Amino acid sequence: MKNIFLIGTGLIGGSMLKDLRVHYPQAVFYGIDQNDAHAQKAKQNGIVDEVANLSDVSNADLVIISIPVDATLNVLPQVLDLINENALVIDVGSTKEAICKSVENHKNRRQYLAAHPIAGTEFSGPDAAISNLFVKKTLIVCEVEKTTFKLQELANELFEKLRMRVRYMTPAAHDKHIAYVSHLSHISSFMLGKTVIQEEENERDIFDLAGSGFESTVRLAKSSPAMWTPIFAQNKEHVLASLDGYIENLSRFRESVKNNDHNAIFKDMEETNRIKTILKGIENGK
Repeated sequence: MKNIFLIGTGLIGGSMLKDLRVHYPQAVFYGIDQNDAHAQKAKQNGIVDEVANLSDVSNADLVIISIPVDATLNVLPQVLDLINENALVIDVGSTKEAICKSVENHKNRRQYLAAHPIAGTEFSGPDAAISNLFVKKTLIVCEVEKTTFKLQELANELFEKLRMRVRYMTPAAHDKHIAYVSHLSHISSFMLGKTVIQEEENERDIFDLAGSGFESTVRLAKSSPAMWTPIFAQNKEHVLASLDGYIENLSRFRESVKNNDHNAIFKDMEETNRIKTILKGIENGK
């Protein structure tokens, strides 16, 4: 590959390019971002070689789209309109069903691969990009059969170089499962942080009393609202279903506390403790 384009020069896309540069030293890496300061920062940080415009993707061998999912709905069809017949386009958004539907009838649909790397941090922007972010992380690929075989092979080569574990799902299955293990986690973190801030007028008290448990639980509340609001909106159906189950469990726990039902409290926590076994099994399976 000679020309690699990144649309959205933040954490995920920037981290990908940091690693891909090692494997494709002869390639020229281009950055496209509606925030020119981010694009220039990505160049300054060595993530990209040049700042480009969307029309320049006609020369691309690879285009990675790493922008908020609502923006992807508009940008992805434009990119597919512009690319040459050999280019591969990958999006890395946290929702897949709406994005896949947006290009299902596009003439260049077979040049697009829908992907979601299950990796990241609570930070955003070009300065957040880090090397080796994706090592041993899971990558979900959707509708792989709709991508032409030679570009599937190219994508697999990229994912192997990033050292990711690839799993295949339908877009609907992806959005349902990710609502529980990712989207709900972020909502919980945001709302816990909001609840504590509302209750604690003196913010110094929060910092003085907060232990590692609180810090780790609200870590995700540092995430970008500009990225996460469109995710919740686009995956509304599954987010609501996950919230319904979560609220039901919280309400039941509240009633147990209210009624001094210590056995129910203990039982709920004891049953949930098996999450340790589940997560250990997943870790050992890597």
